[in-house]
Amino acid sequence: MGLKELKERVLESNLDLKRNNLVISTWGNVSGYDEETGLVVIKASGVKYSEMGIEHMIVVDLDGNVIEGEYAPSTDTPTHLVIYKAFKDKGIKGVVHTHSQYATMWAQSGNGLPCLGTTHSDYFYGEIPVTRLMTSQEINCNYEENTGKVILETMEGLDCRRMSAVLVRSHGPFVWGDRQKKQLQIVWCWNI
Repeated sequence: MGLKELKERVLESNLDLKRNNLVISTWGNVSGYDEETGLVVIKASGVKYSEMGIEHMIVVDLDGNVIEGEYAPSTDTPTHLVIYKAFKDKGIKGVVHTHSQYATMWAQSGNGLPCLGTTHSDYFYGEIPVTRLMTSQEINCNYEENTGKVILETMEGLDCRRMSAVLVRSHGPFVWGDRQKKQLQIVWCWNI
């Protein structure tokens, strides 16, 4: 897949977030990783979903340098990049972050999401973990990058292909997989 097609897919997936009430305001995002180029496509920061177009899909390298696009990439870009750097060699090509109502409320509880039925087990193998609370220093200095690091800390010892989600304590869910659309379908069930 080329960057043009990846931008179109990432745009459509971002618009799906709003259509399915998984985000509020301009918060939340979907990104995609292109294996051939090693580049990431993510939505621009602060763009209203009602006004979002292909021109708001920003291409960055894994160090966060803007390669293509007129806008600043999403403020969550550093979190996505930490996840891609750690998981790209395991086939991870899409990351979704939402502020879906129920998943966000659950994340505020500080509890993992236990497997209580077959729908959960169809997508996740065991309890969906929750990160620890971030320290004041982690929050006040490089918050987004530190969010990614806390996600990786929480995922240590877990297979990111079998457990493809984490709840960031007092924040919301991050989900990843081999493509964006599949991960969106998983996140949708969290908003029911």
